[in-house]
Amino acid sequence: MIEIRDIEKKYEMGGETVHALDKVTLSIQDGEFVAIIGPSGSGKSTLMNIIGCLDVADSGTYILNGKPIEKYSERQLARIRNKNIGFIFQGFNLLSKLSALENVELPMIYQGVPAHERHKRAKEALEHVGLAGRIKHKPTELSGGQQQRCAIARALAAHPSLILADEPTGNLDKKTGKEILNLFLELHEQGNTIVLITHDPKVADWAERIVYIEDGKITSEGRGTRRYGTDELTIDEKHTYDAETQAEEVMPDGADAIL
Repeated sequence: MIEIRDIEKKYEMGGETVHALDKVTLSIQDGEFVAIIGPSGSGKSTLMNIIGCLDVADSGTYILNGKPIEKYSERQLARIRNKNIGFIFQGFNLLSKLSALENVELPMIYQGVPAHERHKRAKEALEHVGLAGRIKHKPTELSGGQQQRCAIARALAAHPSLILADEPTGNLDKKTGKEILNLFLELHEQGNTIVLITHDPKVADWAERIVYIEDGKITSEGRGTRRYGTDELTIDEKHTYDAETQAEEVMPDGADAIL
């Protein structure tokens, strides 16, 4: 499904060249649940941006669903983002004036899905994540966990081939974060391909496969324990990107990615 070979990405910062990604090679198969983990400035967000077609590499090859896309135009990449990738972000990126149902429907409008079909798919997706009784509620009327479930439903409703989650528990407390991670496990068991970006080893441990990145290079791989709801896998009370991460790993606007 995903084949990345010798990907490089460089930035000029303060007169110096920073190798955000240094000849990274990575393969992800259909149906895998992969966590990419690294410290601040490791290159994990840059790698996520390239996997999600939010950015392009300076060199190397990126094959998605059997097609080389590293030379695609922005318009072609936008089409892939909209049709093939479901994004789930730390900040939820829900529109405050729209209901949960309308938020989930929105990306499908840009896909050209007919009104009746997108309404049906959005409702089914919200029911799937346990929000059947909240479809008319606006984001301000939902808890943090419910907002993230709504964001997951939005990703699922478009029937993407890849679910890409960036620190999805970052703004949640421990109990709610565990519920969201359990939901990811359920989605994986149903055959969804999931790539989760995190700095927290306890969150990464929920994945089937763990890829470690540091200084722009993949250093090793491991296996997660993938246990449902066990106390050994509790996540940090709260974990968000620190100021250093925000400065070093600039991410494009998530709302634009979703749409």
